[in-house]
Amino acid sequence: MPLQQREAALDPFDQPIDTALAWYSQVAQLVARPSTLFQAGLIAAAFVLAFLGGRLLEPRLEDRLRQVRERRGLLRFLAILLRRLTWLLFPVFLWIEFAVLRVVTWPSRSYLIGLVATLATAWIVIAVAGRTIRNRFLARVTTAFGLALATILILGLFDETTTFLDSVGISIGDLRLTLLSLVKAAMLLGIFLWAAKLAAGQAERWIESNEDLTPSLQVLLSKFVRIMLVTVALLAVLGSIGIDLTALTVFSGAVGVGIGFGLQKVVSNFVSGIIILMDKSIKPGDVISLGETFGWIRLLRGRYVSVVTRDGREYLIPNDDFITGQVVNWSFTDRLVRLDVPFGVSYGSDPHVVRRIAVDACKNVDRVSVDPLPVCHLTAFGDSSLDFLLRFWIADPEKGLTNIRGAVMLALWDAFHENGIKFPFPHRHLIVENPVPVEIREAKKPAQRGGRKRAEP
Repeated sequence: MPLQQREAALDPFDQPIDTALAWYSQVAQLVARPSTLFQAGLIAAAFVLAFLGGRLLEPRLEDRLRQVRERRGLLRFLAILLRRLTWLLFPVFLWIEFAVLRVVTWPSRSYLIGLVATLATAWIVIAVAGRTIRNRFLARVTTAFGLALATILILGLFDETTTFLDSVGISIGDLRLTLLSLVKAAMLLGIFLWAAKLAAGQAERWIESNEDLTPSLQVLLSKFVRIMLVTVALLAVLGSIGIDLTALTVFSGAVGVGIGFGLQKVVSNFVSGIIILMDKSIKPGDVISLGETFGWIRLLRGRYVSVVTRDGREYLIPNDDFITGQVVNWSFTDRLVRLDVPFGVSYGSDPHVVRRIAVDACKNVDRVSVDPLPVCHLTAFGDSSLDFLLRFWIADPEKGLTNIRGAVMLALWDAFHENGIKFPFPHRHLIVENPVPVEIREAKKPAQRGGRKRAEP
């Protein structure tokens, strides 16, 4: 091997470093020119004007901005622009200076201003576009990558940068991973995941608008579409950087063993969630009882079910509990739920009148269903009362059970008092036989402390 090729093979960083040094010497020569210093002064003046203009216009534009409250998307975009008003005015003043210099002098004496104006314009566009992404971490990564790529393209260093990134890497068997391939993979992953998210969102909206599908089937199809799109995006990225997908069989086997030993509960909950969605045993909106938890289902997730109780607490119950435990679904077949209210009246009341008054009072209470109508039955002749059982139906158990029982009992109280029907209460007579004589009680009293004896009367 020739000596030059051997030295190049020993140090792959020589060519990028030489290129950077040559570019640095050219920049140093360019900065030393008087025209360059003159353009640098104009750039500084444009920034000062933009800063002062931003401070002057921001309060006035903020008052106008407060009037746009109906359209939240437009308001958020305008707020992003307002917070970067200085950097919006800066490229505007630079382009004005560039246009004036192009008219009154040679084009070479306005090159630096045009370059900075192009960079500033690209930077502000990318920064504003990045702020529209709601995920803060993803927005920062996208903005930084876009600014770096725009800077490289505008400065004309794309070929040199790609050559340098492609020269730095490691070899794993027949596969060589370089910085360039990793950057491409990250860029493609972001684009594919973004496209998969948009497609999954559109598919979910179409599935939810289809009235022929049950809510459980809608959730199952939405999750399946999202998982499939994300999986396709990941496989496409791996294939684009040259990774043989057949090599993943060993990795998938190792992952399967790890899942079998370490992720049993996770897999059990995931499979249980699929079974729940397929057999339609529960669905969003159902009112359930599981142990001491009573509430309605808000969400069905891959690992848990979100149950909201009447006191505002949200329980995240694992899917496996719904498969292995006993679940009371109050609205499985229909949403009608029967409630019972026992009560008693005095023996002086007519039981036929009591039944009629109780039914009339109950069916006039809000939330009590009139189809079927409430019924009232005489259940027992108690020790001090005629015992009745009032049964009624409601169609909205998620709004509470105790409150509707209380409302029905208050309606009974008012109706019975208006018709002279009394609620009895038991009377107790205490009979004491063989009372203890006073002399015995006095004798049983303990002596006073201190050894003193009680004086004789």
